[in-house]
Amino acid sequence: MSYIRHKAEESLEDYLETILILSSRLSVVRSVDVATELNFSKPSVSVAVKNLKNRGYITVSEEGYLSLTEDGRKIAESVYERHTLLTDWLVHLGVDPIIAAGDACKMEHDITPESYEAMKKCILSVLGRG
Repeated sequence: MSYIRHKAEESLEDYLETILILSSRLSVVRSVDVATELNFSKPSVSVAVKNLKNRGYITVSEEGYLSLTEDGRKIAESVYERHTLLTDWLVHLGVDPIIAAGDACKMEHDITPESYEAMKKCILSVLGRG
């Protein structure tokens, strides 16, 4: 996969994850909420929302409320699980929580499913959750 395509997929995953997180905190999620959360411009988020909608990952109501489709939710939950597990692991290793969250965000997109599942098993065991 080319670098540009990889970065585009990473961005898509970040948007979906953000919509998932916001939907747990807010009664409705709008593009402006996503823009504020990610500190992105409203026009950039508008383009991303159109792309996510065209790919079938979200729906947008007449009022402008964003909702994840089943496919979008699967991706978002997978990315969020990776993010939280990797963050917890790095914090457990002594990394500052803010740095750990940033590093986990980078790692969550690049690890293969096979490697992630192996790491997950080990991490959950070390953290006493497995």
